[in-house]
Amino acid sequence: MTISELLSRLFGKTNTSANSACSRLRMVLAHDRSDLSPAMLDQMRLEIMEVVSKYLELDHTGSELTLETEERSTALVANLPIRRVRKLGR
Repeated sequence: MTISELLSRLFGKTNTSANSACSRLRMVLAHDRSDLSPAMLDQMRLEIMEVVSKYLELDHTGSELTLETEERSTALVANLPIRRVRKLGR
């Protein structure tokens, strides 16, 4: 962790437009490195939401699936606000 990262975590980030631009750049890099087309990513997002929705009632307005790249690894990050757990019949 760099000193600037540590300070950002301790005191919060102040330049929101720069942070937003950096976040968008990371997303573009993640998409490029993963070699996923936008259509494939959208299809994957729909399928993940469909599967998770079998078990949980989600707030779809706050749901977000993104690819994040840090150094040499890319991760699929899902932020899925949960309203409630569904009861499954046995």
